[in-house]
Amino acid sequence: MNSLPKRKPTRIKDYDYNSSGAYFLTICTQNRRSVLSNIVGTGVLDGPSVQFAPHGEIADKIINQLNDFYEDISVDRYVIMPNHIHLLLLVRQGGPSRTPVPTRQNSVVSRFVATFKRFCNKEYGENIWQSRFNDHVIRNREDYEAHLRYIHENPTRWYYDELYTDDSP
Repeated sequence: MNSLPKRKPTRIKDYDYNSSGAYFLTICTQNRRSVLSNIVGTGVLDGPSVQFAPHGEIADKIINQLNDFYEDISVDRYVIMPNHIHLLLLVRQGGPSRTPVPTRQNSVVSRFVATFKRFCNKEYGENIWQSRFNDHVIRNREDYEAHLRYIHENPTRWYYDELYTDDSP
């Protein structure tokens, strides 16, 4: 009998994923299909720019709607790449309904991502997202600033990115 490879745990042991703080998220499209945007131009002065495809326009709209919808969660910065989205999410003290045993799966971060995907898919008429997402708990100011830079510079590094594919819309 073949056994499946064991997945590396993606959560911090005993960490309260409902606690206030900053979280860096990466949400990828299924099969890394480039349906969200195109990276265009050389951007000699400020780098290449992101040009939204129709799916990316909807994702942008939903991110901004959710930013207004949640009182204790806000999207500080984000970038919509061709086949993934990076977000820096801030959760403030006393966030949405606390769960008795907070885990990554029932956290405010997971609920935010699930709501984002559900609203997008409703407008798309199909599911375009991978079932999982990647998160990173921001540890300190230096970590926060490094992730802000990463989001800002991501379009410039697109052709060297591990998520790069050449199937732009």
